[in-house]
Amino acid sequence: MCVLVTMVFLRRTPLLRYVLLSAMLALLLFISSFWLPQGGVRDCGSPWQPCLSFYHQKPEPPWAPEQWAEPDGALSLVKECPGQSFQASHLLLYLKSSLANNEDILLEPYLKSWDQLLKFMESLGPMVSFFSQKVQEKVVLIRELSLRHSAEANGKPAGLQTPEAFGLKTGAYRSVRSMMEAELRADMVNFSYRTDSGCRTLLRLHRSLLWLKLMLEGLAEGPNENGQYKTPGELSRDAYKVALAPHHPWVLRQAAEFVFLALPDRQYFLQLVCVQNQQEATPILRIIIDALMLVHTRTQQLLAERGMLDLP
Repeated sequence: MCVLVTMVFLRRTPLLRYVLLSAMLALLLFISSFWLPQGGVRDCGSPWQPCLSFYHQKPEPPWAPEQWAEPDGALSLVKECPGQSFQASHLLLYLKSSLANNEDILLEPYLKSWDQLLKFMESLGPMVSFFSQKVQEKVVLIRELSLRHSAEANGKPAGLQTPEAFGLKTGAYRSVRSMMEAELRADMVNFSYRTDSGCRTLLRLHRSLLWLKLMLEGLAEGPNENGQYKTPGELSRDAYKVALAPHHPWVLRQAAEFVFLALPDRQYFLQLVCVQNQQEATPILRIIIDALMLVHTRTQQLLAERGMLDLP
């Protein structure tokens, strides 16, 4: 009720909108800092995290690497955008580079894909830091784990290692599968309580990747029967309910509502992929969505093989 009243008030007083949104989000983030670790759906039931029986992720269709056929000239459609940090062409390059031939995911290009996605998120304004800050922490954690493992393997202090020595190319953290095997051998993964393992961190990134994919799918869709497009805020909210809300406590779900209210309009999103209208945007967004789908599905399979889809 509080969030609903606030939304109505904000719409009637646009001059105070961003000031109040920022203040309320800061308060909610402070309160929610005690619940920031994402729990599984089975953790719900307390007053602070009621169960959400209406949040169910739709099963994705089976995919295989050979099923992603890049249309002729597809990459030529994705242009470099001068003057902005996010580049869709770089994102596609890293996503494709992460797909190993043995049904694995290479971690170095996977994390570089996230570097680009973080630039995309940060381009949407400071309110999106609600999501991007936590994603950034997870990307940094996997890199730090790789650095630490590489240093221990070489008998050197972690602080003396360079980024090139991270082990993301040849070490235990070269790929998702090798990371899983190394962390299971080292007893770093626990299926009953939280540990700061790369596997648990990957699972959280995996869920966030689904959120972004679903949001982009909404942006690629045409208007409804009334000729109206959903706003980016509505699309982000719909995607959040499927991908992230089942794993967040009540307080975080309320804080997310303020982020959706502050998102820019559809035209701003289209400009991030260097197009001016929906007709130009749809084929480019479809190319990005297909790449995200393939990486997400392969990661899903790797996590499922090890029973890691519900790590606490």
